[in-house]
Amino acid sequence: MENADRRTVDGFGDEWSRFSQESVSPAELEEAFDLYFGIFPWNELPPGARGVDFGCGSGRWAKLAAPRVGSLLLLDASADALAVARRNTAALSNLGYAHASVEDAPVPDGSLDFAYSLGVLHHIPDTERGIRAIARKLRPGAPLLVYLYYAFDNRPPWFRALWKASDLVRQGISRMPHGARYAASQTLAATVYWPIARTGRALDRVGMMPAAWPLSFYKDRSFYAMRTDALDRFGTRLERRFTRAEIEGMLVRSGFEPPTFSDRAPFWVAMARKRG
Repeated sequence: MENADRRTVDGFGDEWSRFSQESVSPAELEEAFDLYFGIFPWNELPPGARGVDFGCGSGRWAKLAAPRVGSLLLLDASADALAVARRNTAALSNLGYAHASVEDAPVPDGSLDFAYSLGVLHHIPDTERGIRAIARKLRPGAPLLVYLYYAFDNRPPWFRALWKASDLVRQGISRMPHGARYAASQTLAATVYWPIARTGRALDRVGMMPAAWPLSFYKDRSFYAMRTDALDRFGTRLERRFTRAEIEGMLVRSGFEPPTFSDRAPFWVAMARKRG
C-alpha cells in the first residue's frame, strides 16, 4: 500500500505553485538553511558525495545543498512541486529529479552518502515506515537529517492547549477547496502570524519577550515566509507530531545510531547516522 496521502500531496503541489520561493532573499534563505542544516556534518561527507532530498518541495534547500556535494537527486510525490523545483534549481548542473514517493526512490539500496528530509515525513500515513525506506538507501555510516513537527514536549501546558485550539481550525480549513483554504490561510497570516510575531520582535528588542512567546520563530522573518507557512500549517490535511523521544525511537528502530538534535527552533531537527 502506498505510504502517501494523495490529497495531502495535491495540497503541497498547490502550495509550492503559489509560493515558489523565488522571491525569497538570499540572506533569508541562508538564515533558514542554517537553522535546519546547522548540525549536518558537511565536512565529513566523502568527495563527490551522492544524496537525495526526500520531498524537495520548491527546491529551496537544494539550491544551497547542491554546491556542497557531488550530486543530489530531488524527489517529490507532487509533479507540480517538482516542476517548481526544476525551475528554481535550473542553474545547477549536479542535480537529478524524480517524481516519486519516499518509498519509491529510484536509487539502489545502500548507495547514498547522505540524505535529508525536512518537513515531509510528518505528512505521510506511516512516518517510521518512511524513515526505514530512507535508511535502506543509505550506506553504513551515512548521515540523515530529518525535521519532524514536535509535539510541544518542551513547551508549557498553556502552549499545548493553544495549539489544540488552533488544530481544530486547521482541521476545518484543510478540508476546504484549494482556493478557499488559501484565502483562509492568508487571512490568518495577516491577522494572527504578523501581529503576534512582530509584537514578539518588539518585546525581544527591549529584552521582554517571554521564552514561550507564540510564533516567536517568525519574529524576524518576512511576511512572505509567514504566508507560506500559514498555508503549510493550516492547509495540510494530514499532520503528525512527535516528541523528541519518539523521534529518537523511530530512528534507532530504523537502523540509525542515536541522533543528535538541534537545540534551537524549529523543533525537532535531528541528525543520525546509519548503523553498520
